[in-house]
Amino acid sequence: MERAAALDMWLRSLVSAWPPGVALVAFGGLGRLQCAPHSDLDLILLHTGVPGIDKVASSLWYPIWDSRIGLDHSVRTIPEALSVAHDDVKVSLSLLDARHVTGDRDLTQQLVEAAAEQWRRTAVRQLARLREITLSRWKAHGELAFLLEGDLKEAAGGLRDVGILRAIAQGGLADTMRPAVRAAHLRLLDTRDALHASVGRRVDRLVAQERATVARMLGLDDGDALLRRVASDARTVTHALDDGWRMADRLRSGRRRGADGKPQRRPVARDVVEQDGELVLARAAIGARPDPSLSLRVAAAAAVTQLPIARATCEWLAAYCPPLPAPWPPEARDALITLLGAGMGLVPTWETCDRYGLVDAWLPEWTRMRSLPQHNPVHRFTLDRHLVQAAYEATAFTREVGRPDLLLVGAFLHDVGKGLPGDHSIVGAPVAAAVAQRIGLPPQDVAVIEKLVRLHLLLPEVATRRDLSDPVTIRRVADAVGDTTTLSLLHGLARADAQATGPAAWSDWKGRLIADLVRRVHIALDTGVLPAPPKPDPALVAGPLPVVHLDGERVAVAAADRRGLLAAVAGCLALHRLEVLTADASTVDGRSLVEFRVRPRYGTPPDSLALASDLRRAVSGDVSVTQRLRGRALAARSSASAAASRVVWHREAATDAVILELRAADAPGLLYRVTSALDEAGAQVRAARISTLGTDVVDAFYLVGGWAEEAERDKIEAAVLGAAG
Repeated sequence: MERAAALDMWLRSLVSAWPPGVALVAFGGLGRLQCAPHSDLDLILLHTGVPGIDKVASSLWYPIWDSRIGLDHSVRTIPEALSVAHDDVKVSLSLLDARHVTGDRDLTQQLVEAAAEQWRRTAVRQLARLREITLSRWKAHGELAFLLEGDLKEAAGGLRDVGILRAIAQGGLADTMRPAVRAAHLRLLDTRDALHASVGRRVDRLVAQERATVARMLGLDDGDALLRRVASDARTVTHALDDGWRMADRLRSGRRRGADGKPQRRPVARDVVEQDGELVLARAAIGARPDPSLSLRVAAAAAVTQLPIARATCEWLAAYCPPLPAPWPPEARDALITLLGAGMGLVPTWETCDRYGLVDAWLPEWTRMRSLPQHNPVHRFTLDRHLVQAAYEATAFTREVGRPDLLLVGAFLHDVGKGLPGDHSIVGAPVAAAVAQRIGLPPQDVAVIEKLVRLHLLLPEVATRRDLSDPVTIRRVADAVGDTTTLSLLHGLARADAQATGPAAWSDWKGRLIADLVRRVHIALDTGVLPAPPKPDPALVAGPLPVVHLDGERVAVAAADRRGLLAAVAGCLALHRLEVLTADASTVDGRSLVEFRVRPRYGTPPDSLALASDLRRAVSGDVSVTQRLRGRALAARSSASAAASRVVWHREAATDAVILELRAADAPGLLYRVTSALDEAGAQVRAARISTLGTDVVDAFYLVGGWAEEAERDKIEAAVLGAAG
């Protein structure tokens, strides 16, 4: 308010005498009296066709430009302004915020009234176009609730969407500006003001380096508290906007009425009926004492039918539905599993129930997890949404398992330990078991849920970090899983978890590795016999040396037995911008064999002829190729992250080797540098597994031998850390 008043006073002073029939009108932030510290000015110089308007405009615009304040301006008559608004929905919305600054007040009032009346007449039609524009904006900026660096204005659920909610309300289409929305709006405005003050210029993206300062200015504990508040407010705005669009659609299509003129009602489940495209409670359910499972049964019906729950029904359930006993009655547990397995209707239904406080009544643990940010860039959602999304993704695998209900519950609870101290798989297992017991699962099923949560990372971690041809790997996984039923549940959960995490968490390669691991473990559990390791490719063990095979993502090389072959091939692959996924090395009849699984680092496959030529020269000891490799490796090392690398040793995790696990920042040529260092330190690598997690890697190297001496391990560790940088 104070900033707006100061700007009004300054703008009035720019013109010494305002002629009749001219008014200065503000819209945007100044029009709403919601000026951020570094906002632009949005102004209309309104006139009735008086002569000399250009001079008045110049006396206004040039001082504003000289002050370095951003300016969106126009000079129009009322008919011109209304004509533009009729054809441009963005202008229509802006005129709804019009406010008189100075000049002819009656002229401003005429525009305000005419613009409001025109909007009321055309709102239903214009909202269809506005929705198209809004969806395009959301696609470009993402969802504010789930972004670590979201745009407070343009992203879905941001300040721009509050303007749409105001317009829907002003058009008389729906009561969108309810107290929760107004409170969320004010908090988002406060956040933007603090961000402007922190940065010292106009910026709407809440970048990571400003979070702590902005949080402190707003009296919040830390940056995570700020992210959670922004996420919650954005979800409130987005949910209200979904309601607003739906109400506009209903008005456009007309309400369905029966022959008696009353709204049509269609039963869809016990105590639940459809009316006007929404689910409401049956009259008998409202009149009777509600049972504790009613809110869950309504939610299940909404998710299955993919129909929204009416706002009044949500409010009634939040106010009058009694708490659930422990353990839950069977109908409540069945409703939860139906809800989790409903597919496309799960996410919007869950969000609605969460907005009205129903989820907290079902699961007290949800308060801790709601809108909890996940800072790993691989994750696209906050923790609570990730859990719901995982349950949705799990529905694709329910027909592959013997207990689809446990798969859904396990997917929904797999990350409940996040946000608690310690390994989230370990600390989350008893939390998940307690929830499973409370919802009424029998003890044997509770034990399965506990195991699923505790082991939910086992398959992807082993598949991407261990040698699947090693019998020790298969035996350890089989011992941990215990039975084929649990194995199939873990397989479904691993895929659902990855797909709910985001595109970077899943690939065809990773899927094949996990499927191969599951197949091998299933054989071991089913027959008690460990599968035999695969035989080497016959093409590599015959014919003149060197042998180079390029086949899509597979690169295989055979050369005379010598040290450094793995490093030479890894360097060639880095030189051609190929990212290594797995590497295997072995010696057969005096030949060194290496086989890599690769993919283009930047999406464009390399020239296969050039790659094959460099591979042949490198494995033959061509010095020129080696010099190129070292030059590229040094350049990549100098640009790598300064984050500290770490080495972890795993003894007795392989048949004939010790596993050295490197956790470091990812960089082109890292595998070449590390394998070269291992070779120079006297370690023989028989296999490597490369696992990339966002900007970090977890690379496992199988070092032949026992490596029992601590001094030798220290020497190897120092060489690896030195190479990783």
